[in-house]
Amino acid sequence: MGKKSPFFYSRLIMIKNLIFDFGKVLVDYEYFETLDQIFKTHEQAEEFYHLLIDGKWNENMDRGDSFEDTFCKMQQIMPQYKNEIAVVAQRFNEFVCGEKEGMRDLLAQLKSEGYHLYGLSNWCTKCHETMAQYPIFQLLEGQVISSEEKIIKPDLAIYERLCQKYNLLPEECLFADDRMENVVAAQNLGMQAICFEDAEQYERELRKILS
Repeated sequence: MGKKSPFFYSRLIMIKNLIFDFGKVLVDYEYFETLDQIFKTHEQAEEFYHLLIDGKWNENMDRGDSFEDTFCKMQQIMPQYKNEIAVVAQRFNEFVCGEKEGMRDLLAQLKSEGYHLYGLSNWCTKCHETMAQYPIFQLLEGQVISSEEKIIKPDLAIYERLCQKYNLLPEECLFADDRMENVVAAQNLGMQAICFEDAEQYERELRKILS
């Protein structure tokens, strides 16, 4: 009898747990729709955006830095936008602009099929305020948030933390994220993973793996 491929054995492992990133997977977000309402010009909005993202302030908040302290420091760096930055802090949750189309219905269907659903997200301490606004998050059995663990994806430690917290075996998990480096990290831990584009593509690839 011929030697079976590793792919054959991978198909024998039953996927029980489906894990989801939040931003661009369960919910959508858009910075400039809100920033353009706050700053006088789009150029000013872009200047602040690049400070927030390229300056690593957003990433550091995902790592657990204080939201309030971070915005105070940004006001010190850009005092000409002190008032605008204060408004951004007040309206920060508005960057999330709705659930990803089709995902709530899909998660409800997968839950009814017996799969366990979890979240794994890089998000600041405002995360639970956002979760309270969108019913899709009520479908999750639990989640691990980077700002609470002081670790961000793609560090393997945060994937391991999720498995430890909910007693999951990596080989029984399938992870979805819109960023390839986070997908690869999950695979390195032994999970199966999908680089998310939209609900239809995710379900198509998921069913192929599960079949």
